[in-house]
Amino acid sequence: MPGKLIGIDLGTTNSCACVMEGGERRVIPNREGSRTTPTVVAFTDKGDVLVGHIAKRQAVTNPQRTLFAIKRLIGQKFEDPKVEEATRRLPFPVTRSSNGDAWVSVGDRDYAPPEITAIVLRALKQSAEAFLHEEVVDAVITVPAYFNDAQRQATKDAGRIAGLNVVRIINEPTAAALAYGLDKKGRRELLAIYDLGGGTFDFTLMEMNDGVFEVLATSGDTFLGGEDFDQAILNLLVDRFREQTGIDLSKDRMALQRLKEASEKAKCELSTLDRVEIRLPFIAQGPSGPQHLEASLTREELENMVRALVARTLIPIEDALREARKAATEVDQVILVGGQTRMPLVQAVVRDFFKREPNREINPDEVVAQGASIQGAVLTGEVKDLVLLDVTPLSLGIETQGGGFVKIIGRNSTIPLRDSRVFTTVADNQSRVEVHVLQGERELAEFNKSLGRFDLVNLPPLPKGVPQIEVAFDIDSNGIVRVSAKDLMTGLEQSMNIRPSSGLSELEIQRMIREAAQNAETDLQRRDDLKYIASAEGLLFSCDKSFVECGKFLNEEDQGLVRDTLNTARQAVANKDIQGVKAVEGRLLEVQKLLTNAVLAASEAMMNALEGDDPARPKGLR
Repeated sequence: MPGKLIGIDLGTTNSCACVMEGGERRVIPNREGSRTTPTVVAFTDKGDVLVGHIAKRQAVTNPQRTLFAIKRLIGQKFEDPKVEEATRRLPFPVTRSSNGDAWVSVGDRDYAPPEITAIVLRALKQSAEAFLHEEVVDAVITVPAYFNDAQRQATKDAGRIAGLNVVRIINEPTAAALAYGLDKKGRRELLAIYDLGGGTFDFTLMEMNDGVFEVLATSGDTFLGGEDFDQAILNLLVDRFREQTGIDLSKDRMALQRLKEASEKAKCELSTLDRVEIRLPFIAQGPSGPQHLEASLTREELENMVRALVARTLIPIEDALREARKAATEVDQVILVGGQTRMPLVQAVVRDFFKREPNREINPDEVVAQGASIQGAVLTGEVKDLVLLDVTPLSLGIETQGGGFVKIIGRNSTIPLRDSRVFTTVADNQSRVEVHVLQGERELAEFNKSLGRFDLVNLPPLPKGVPQIEVAFDIDSNGIVRVSAKDLMTGLEQSMNIRPSSGLSELEIQRMIREAAQNAETDLQRRDDLKYIASAEGLLFSCDKSFVECGKFLNEEDQGLVRDTLNTARQAVANKDIQGVKAVEGRLLEVQKLLTNAVLAASEAMMNALEGDDPARPKGLR
């Protein structure tokens, strides 16, 4: 494979990329130098696309065009009750596509979740190329263990749109186990991977035995994560503010974005502190003028609010243990994954359930990306003597007469695998049969996830019950499904590759790939321009501050020059005018030198005053 193969943890809240070099795992920093990148995409009024920290920073002033938690929508139907619940919390519009899928709306255009996800993946790809000084094409991308086939397909399509060859999709808990066990060959342990991230919860029970990692069972909740903990705090703040002022902040999108950021910050701080103060000035305008939000929150209050959320994680754990026929006391190591596991209450619940201290050897924000890079190194041959045996999270089968669901492949079956079952017709002279492919655990078809339909036609006219039709399921190592139906008498066969619920056809995917390629150079240039403007904005802020504090130490002519230059620069930065910023850059650097001298003069004057050389020195100074 050409170039380096990177591992990507595509998270709900933050994403991370890692590469194996010389047997060592190296987390790839983004353009800002951070080891994780917020999974946030923003569209400005001028048509610019922002990703990561820069997108998150402007969310308060641009809430309806700043997209986050898109992972919860990927491969989902709009009518899904959990999707409807999640979208009510989002400040940006979520729309129903023509075939019922959940898309997002920005301005006058709708975007499929894989299209937005591709923007984040493209940013990670570019950061990796800058870090490694070579083109990056191949990637291993992780998904929650409980993602169904449609969600996995949609994630893989997002990688293709981003210009990545996704060589493998692996489960996040499995990746975490690989990162934990790489240097522990020769040991045999039963591992429990507790993965509570920003948007999803996964639990996987895995046996590690001398380099062989075998998943025994997996379970989870794709709508349970740190976002729900943040929402609990946000709801509390909205209720308190309504009681105090009579103003309902839940109707104000900009206020909600500020509350969301404050809630997340308070939650993180309460992992180490017993109490935090939340202050948001000018949060609303009331009859008596501007209103400010001031609230105090204790760790005990937070834990009481979210105790039910943490308890929900135990349901999938018990389910997986039951599937694997294991007891909690048999587990040798409990590995915590995901930023939400830093919460003391989560750690206490895990400790009490398994009767042992959870393992904290690896950074929970980076462990999944590291595991993905290890799987990549296995595929390229850099890492040897390591075998991964993963499972399919949900049962697969077809609908039968009367609306029943017949399972052909059971959940927690080791993949890749192929299995089949023979069916027959229900009417005389039946010339076609419809194969309705489903995924889930309910006995009735209507309660399971529909993956697609196809017809087997031109069957010979025979009495009912005579034709023999074999329906076969093939699941590859990515957990992606191919289904076929074959008439054993005539040899007629029809098959389908399950398409993602994101509603993207092959033509649409190719169009998005072309658009990305056509706009890549422009997007790169515009991103660099925005960083240039942001740098100028920082310099402007510094000069403004110095001028206010020390401008009096400059002569009148220099003061006039500084004012004119700062006003010109301020206008260029406000208008995002890159040419204007470049034109004033030289003058701004000259102003910085003048102000540096002014600051030195101010310091010297203060020292003289302290030493008694200044006759105007205030009394009492020593």
